[in-house]
Amino acid sequence: QVQVVESGGGSVQPGGSLRLSCVVSGLTLNNYVVGWFRQAPGKEREAVGCISPYGSTRYARSLKDRFDIFQTNTETGLQMNKVKPEDTATFYCAARAAYSSPSYCGLETSDYDYWGQGTQVTVFS
Repeated sequence: QVQVVESGGGSVQPGGSLRLSCVVSGLTLNNYVVGWFRQAPGKEREAVGCISPYGSTRYARSLKDRFDIFQTNTETGLQMNKVKPEDTATFYCAARAAYSSPSYCGLETSDYDYWGQGTQVTVFS
């Protein structure tokens, strides 16, 4: 059974930083893709970025200068820097088995089979 669990959400002031964590279990270690998405109230879920088993990353164009996705032995992290009020959203981690090209990851919600429950990030003055 595959499980995806996010953590690390909370409240942060504009200009601050926050780190989210995603732990995936039930997929072959080092052989799955992880994507980060977010959904603000009244808006569609949108991609933040993704990371492949090889460590290749892709980002939404508007976020690549402030957000960083990384992997450790136990988690996939999302480092958020210089946050803005418009970053307020529920952040979701998603996973799927690796593609035939292990350096590829996708930025569409339909690319992913397994989703976490989401973690709330609120940026306030």
